[in-house]
Formats: sequence, structure tokens, C-alpha cells
Amino acid sequence: MALSESHRVAVVRDLDRYPSELEFMRFVRAHAPHVLFLSTESLPKAMELVKVVEKETPGLQVVAVSRTTDPSLLLDLMRMGIREFLSLPFALQTVAETLERVEESARKRPSVVGATDQMYSFLPSKQGVGASTVALNAAVSLSQHPGMEVLLIDMDLTSGILGFMLKLNNAHSVVEAAENAHQLDETLWPQLVTRVKEMDVLHSGRLNPDFRIESSQIRHLLEFARRHYQAICVDLSGNLERYSLEIMHESKRIFLVVTPEIPSLHLAREKYNFLCNLELGDRVSVLLNRAHKRSLVTPEQIEDLLGVPVMMSFANDYQGVHRALQNGRAVDPNTELGRQFAGLGNNILEKKLPEMDTRKRFVEYFSILPARYTVADDRKKSAV
Repeated sequence: MALSESHRVAVVRDLDRYPSELEFMRFVRAHAPHVLFLSTESLPKAMELVKVVEKETPGLQVVAVSRTTDPSLLLDLMRMGIREFLSLPFALQTVAETLERVEESARKRPSVVGATDQMYSFLPSKQGVGASTVALNAAVSLSQHPGMEVLLIDMDLTSGILGFMLKLNNAHSVVEAAENAHQLDETLWPQLVTRVKEMDVLHSGRLNPDFRIESSQIRHLLEFARRHYQAICVDLSGNLERYSLEIMHESKRIFLVVTPEIPSLHLAREKYNFLCNLELGDRVSVLLNRAHKRSLVTPEQIEDLLGVPVMMSFANDYQGVHRALQNGRAVDPNTELGRQFAGLGNNILEKKLPEMDTRKRFVEYFSILPARYTVADDRKKSAV
């Protein structure tokens, strides 16, 4: 396709429909695109999205895409404030010239989402695989980067253990945060979170089987947090509750934590397939915990089984984790496992990009095009 052949574009999301405002903002927060390629097949729906862009993401460039060059359509687009237009068939020279103008406009007026897109979910394949340990140490690693305000949230409302791991005694928890989600402010928030060195922690509180959290509460809670932190790590239960799905829809990446054991891998595959059905499969990265040389299942076999690369492996350091629990802190950064967790933080922030991610940066584009002329995500052709 012409956009891929330009060698300047990575399409991070393709839709064959016009999304709702909520769905659109989820995509924008998750991917932080520079440009929206917008079909004019339904002009009223396109106009609705343009209004959302103007209100929520000023600076996001919009390029209209159409099958025709009808003068009345062009006039309508100009009235909507859209100055860039592409029509079928796409000519490489025309596309290149359009991209040059768009890049220049994006440099002069960068897109402002008003909230961080650095939100990460940690999903265990099953109970007991160490996802909470991974989430905690990932958050600590992120918090050690200069200028990074990090929030760690324990959203396992039935078996949350982060409060215990860090020996927190704050009586307030995610329960109170959810109950007050619609009126969170700078006065209330510091009472709900606990400062642990360079990061804030919102623990899950005491066991409360009767508590039910609504999707609207989650949205308001996350919207507040995203305006006040540069990175957010969320420890999930693995039970795929409705609120957990809401959180994963809002996440930039979903880290599926597994161990080299058959039950863990079986459930990991089930969960990955489920997430693929929700169009979340492209956000999933696999983290292999408690890896050791004598494992019966190798990382390569895990990749074959799940169909997803193993992003990182973490050593099976039972003693190191036990000492950290006793002291209410993260794993010792001077150990092999501690260095691996530091590497995870670097990878998350793309300080040291894995091979599979190095081709996707330069300009990331978000496209909404009818299925008849959908642009594929050709990362092999994307510029570094």
C-alpha cells in the first residue's frame, strides 16, 4: 500500500468502522498517534470524530481519505478545518508530499492528549506465577528513571498482595479511590496512595467480597491518574473481570506473566486467544518468570505454543524474592534478578529496544479507513 511504501509510516491501528468517542480515546491514549487518516465515506460520522479530536487531542493531525475528489466534499472538509486530503488511487508522490506537510505541522504543533499513554497491565496466566512481584519490580525500575512519576495499582480485589509485600499500613485503598472516582482531586488523592521511595502505591485493601467496582469508576480513576503520572503499572487478578478488561483496553501494553509449567502455559494460551478476540492481542507481551536452565519447557517452545515472542525471562531466585518480602521492598538491584527487572524498565521505556520493536519508531500513524482500502501495518517497511 502507498503509506507503507513511503517508508515513513507505521500504522499502529486499522479500523474498518468509525469508533465511538470512548473507543477512539482509548486508542489515542494507548498509541499516542501523530496523525489520523480519516475516511469520508460517512461525512457525519467523520465530522463527529473531528470534533472529538479538536476537543480532546489538539494538535493531532487529520488527513481525510476518499474515493472521489468531489468539489463539494472538499469544501465540507475545509469547513471542518481539514487541510490535507488523499483520494484513490494513492500516488506515491502525492502521499510523500502530504506526509511532508503533515510532519511539518506536527512538529510545529505537537499532539497533546493531556494524559500519559504509558499505562501497563500485568496479567498472570494463573494464580501463583509471580505477576505481583514482576509488577512491583517493574514499577520500581520505572520510578528510578529521572523525571518519572510512577503509580502502582493493585487491582486484584480478592487476593491483592502488594500491600503485604511492601508492608503498607494505609487504611485507604483502591476501594475508596473507586468510590470517590468522580470527585478525585489533589487534596483527596495523597490520602489514598502511599509513597514508597520514588513511586506512589494504591493497594487493594482488605478482603471485601461484597465490593463491586463499576466501569465508570475505573475510567474516572484512570483518567485522574493519567493526568498526574508519567507511568502507571496495574497488577491484575487474572480472573478477567469486567473492570480488568476495562483496564486492559486502556493499557498501552499487557504483560502476560507465565512460568515454564504446563498448567501456566495452557491458561496463558487461553487468555491470549481471549484477548485476541477482544482485539487486544497486539498489545500482549509475554514475560517468563522463574526461568531456569533445567526447565522442561524452553522459551522457544513457549513462543511456539503461544504464538507470541517471550519479551524477557526472569531468573528463579526464590531466596532473593523471599528476602525482599521480609524487608518490604523490591528485589535487590545488585542481583541477577534485580538487574533483569531493571532491564524490563528500560525495555518498557524503550531505552534498550528489543529487536522486534526497533523498526516501529519515527512517525506512528493511526488510520480509520473502510475495509475496501485498509492500510496494512507493514513494520518491516517502516523507517527507524
